[in-house]
Amino acid sequence: MKNLREKLKINENALQTINEFLLDEKNPLINYLLKIIEEYGGVDEINKKAEEAGKLNIILNRLANKKPEYIRDLDWLIKSRDNDAFISMSDFKKKILGEKSSDIKFDKDHAVTLELSSCQYFPFLIDMAKAAIKDKNLMPGRIIRVRKMEEQEEDGDLLAMTAAMQIIGATYVETLDTKGTTPGPDGMPVNIHLGGSDTITGYFGGVGQPNEFALKWIDEFLYYYTNYGIRQVLNVNPGTVLLGYFIHKLGINNEFKISVYMGNDNPYSCLWTLMTAKLFAREDGSSPLIGFNLSNSVNNETLELSAYIRKAFDFEDVVRLEHHIIETWKSIVRQPYDRRNELIEVAKKVKNISAKHEGGNIDVEKTREYPTDILDYFRDKQEIIDSGEWEFMRQGLLDRYDAINTTAKVLIENGIDIIAAQNLHK
Repeated sequence: MKNLREKLKINENALQTINEFLLDEKNPLINYLLKIIEEYGGVDEINKKAEEAGKLNIILNRLANKKPEYIRDLDWLIKSRDNDAFISMSDFKKKILGEKSSDIKFDKDHAVTLELSSCQYFPFLIDMAKAAIKDKNLMPGRIIRVRKMEEQEEDGDLLAMTAAMQIIGATYVETLDTKGTTPGPDGMPVNIHLGGSDTITGYFGGVGQPNEFALKWIDEFLYYYTNYGIRQVLNVNPGTVLLGYFIHKLGINNEFKISVYMGNDNPYSCLWTLMTAKLFAREDGSSPLIGFNLSNSVNNETLELSAYIRKAFDFEDVVRLEHHIIETWKSIVRQPYDRRNELIEVAKKVKNISAKHEGGNIDVEKTREYPTDILDYFRDKQEIIDSGEWEFMRQGLLDRYDAINTTAKVLIENGIDIIAAQNLHK
């Protein structure tokens, strides 16, 4: 067996060949990438612009001109935070466990991040914050956004959400418009095999960024990075994952989350992803891969084996494993889908994991006139308003918020610590 295992060793000549390929000045793949970086002024200028654009005062000044009514909401959020209007973590635990909460030693090393997907619209975030104060509940520590970038850039939501995430102390991810579902000049998706968003949910293979769209994804990311300081975006394709590794190794301080859309559903696909991250990590060991969302179909063993790989590559504190606990009621998984019992078991073994909530609690969803639907992510805001379904979207967000707090309660009852919005729940 030992002799057989030895055959898996990577040949040093193979590594040399790869390095020679990457460093070849005639390599068109790398040259295309370097050309885009130079068009934005080079690595140092890109990072400098992003750091300046992402400063809270800069964002608020721009928002005051773009959407002044949002400034009032953000001022309220800041005052509420500073006046300790949100429940503290210790009081939340006491709310769940009573006085005995002070006697329980929670394992902070295995704390679970409360994750919400998706918060599409800034007014809904404010609704959620008001509900959290009223209900003495928690705001999520991580928020995923899947709204069209150009649309939210135009109506001010992009600036408002960017500011709000800094204010509440939550990590967040944006989803770029450059993807296989993006309409081309004829209104059809650029992926010629894709009939529409309704054909991809459930099984996401082949969504991607076909042909030149991988480089367009880099171009779009650098635009929002340098103009808004948005560092972390969703990544759905092996090519753009590799390009994300490349630009980070070149010096750009980007981050990304690998989406459930990529379908990493077994330990070997996770090994492939994390192995490539290791190969292209910086000298300090850092990687732009911050979040790794495995497929809905993974079981606890796959999560544990993925954590085993992650630890071996020194990524335990770098790469968060993100796991769907609740999914939208429609258009993606067979219902009922509730992974809380499995979460309780795996959270005791796997560090740096998040509990992702894409839908509401099952007993609530099945009673809704309009339950959560993954296809709503692909709709235009104006079309939702014109259809009279705006309030359904708002209710869906609040149902997700309730589901998060249900999970938080279950985790606390089992002695597992949690990570909520860190500037709000001290």
